[in-house]
Formats: sequence, C-alpha cells, structure tokens
Amino acid sequence: MKTAEALAKEPAEVADQLSWLLGRRYSRTKKAQGGREGRQFGVCKLHTPKTAESLAKEHGVNESTIRRAGKKFEAMEELAVTHPDLAQEVFEGKKKINEVRRTVRSVKVKAAALLPDAKFRVIYADPPWKYGDELTEDYGPAKFHYPSMSISELSAMPIKELCEPDAVLFLWVTSPLLFECLPIIAAWGFRYKTSFVWDKIKHNMGHYNSVRHELLLICTRGSCTPDNVKLFDSVQSIERGKHSEKPSEFRAIIETLYEHGKKLELFARQPADNWSVYGNQL
Repeated sequence: MKTAEALAKEPAEVADQLSWLLGRRYSRTKKAQGGREGRQFGVCKLHTPKTAESLAKEHGVNESTIRRAGKKFEAMEELAVTHPDLAQEVFEGKKKINEVRRTVRSVKVKAAALLPDAKFRVIYADPPWKYGDELTEDYGPAKFHYPSMSISELSAMPIKELCEPDAVLFLWVTSPLLFECLPIIAAWGFRYKTSFVWDKIKHNMGHYNSVRHELLLICTRGSCTPDNVKLFDSVQSIERGKHSEKPSEFRAIIETLYEHGKKLELFARQPADNWSVYGNQL
C-alpha cells in the first residue's frame, strides 16, 4: 500500500481504488478483532495500537483518513449486495458513492409515498424487468409493453420496511435474469428457499432455446412456513395468455398455502379480493 505522498501523485481513479483497498484492510482487520480497534487482556490494560492508528502510521496518513476509507468501503460492500450495477460504476470512478446513496434514498422515499402504509406477511411480485434485448415489437423488449425497471431501481424499493418480521415473498423471474434477481431478494430482506415452474405450454422466442417456462421463486424472512401443509406440484402447466400476464391459479396457490396475514401484490394489473395492490397498470 502506498503512502499519502505517493497517493497524492496518482491519477484520481487510481487513488480512489487505493483508498478502497486501504478501507478494506481497515474494515477486515477491525472485524477480525471483534469490532474493536484495540485490545485489553483481563484487568491488565496493555497498550496495543488501534487498527486506525497502526495503519495511519504505516501509510503516513492521519487516523481520520483511515476511518473515512473504512466507512466508504463498508458502504460499498452494502451497495454491492443490493445495487451491484451502481457499485461497479462507483468503483470505476463513473459515479461518487455519496451521489449514488442519495439517489437510492430518493427512490425509496418516492416509492414509500405510493406503497400501502401497512405491514404484510405475504408479498407477491411480478417486477417489470429491464432487459437488454432489441427484438421486434411482436416478441418485444419489455419496454414495448410497460415501463421497465433496473435491478437497482427494484432493489431501492422499501419493501423490507413493509414486511412483518416473519414473511414470505413469491417473486416472478425469467431464466435470463435468474441470478440477477438475487440482489433484489437480499435488499428486500429475504432469502431464497425454492421455486415453482410455470410451464406455459406455448413457446416464446429465445436466444438459446425455445422458451416455454417461467419461475416463481419462494423466499422467506424469519420463520414463515405455509399455514396449510398441502403440497402443490412444483411444475404447473397452464397455457399462457397476454404478454407477461400471470395465471390466477398461482395467486390461488398462495392463498391456499398462506391463509393468515395481510397480503400485498406488487406490480399488479388488477385488484384482487383480500389483497392490497400496487402497480401502474391497475
């Protein structure tokens, strides 16, 4: 690791990345010591240098510089989980982390103003995924049919604040975005458990195969196993209808499994009995 004098002579983008490395070392060392910067053995107050103190001396900077770098790195770690695309832009020097965090907070505030003011046990979501496809209007990018949202925009929605401590999330996702949806699940406060496969019977155009299925992921937070022990077949064969429209049978499955608690459907197309709904196509 370079000294402050050497760091000052580096191009801004190089200096930023060196700062990340310094922050990473500070954060990891502190965590290895159980979150404490110094150590004390029993009643004997033996002086051992604090993490910030020793790193500052090693690299010729003051302790506050080390601590700032640590906070910046920890903020980046959190951002990398919930908004990986934005974190990459910050790391590459295209955006400042404080600017990105302000944007994320702004999105949360705006979304919170539109979402129901309640706590829910069951969340059912069919996000308007943003794809990089440029096919024809018949097979379309999703943007031909409805306003789409990026992974970061979806992650920024304050869904975590709307959920009970013990809750379940049913999340629709297509195969191309299967791994890209993981930051959203984490940002909303859930962990993946299992899935349903919707066999649409009819085929759709794909880049690598003829696609006839979609996935409904089941994720939980806390303890939220079904109220009803009925086990539905994990593969449901139901002929598809309009673009992106989901069969009502899946909502019925959710209602059978989870009889109790408030339910919220995100990005809904129409009202549903005993459900709170949110979506611009209502």
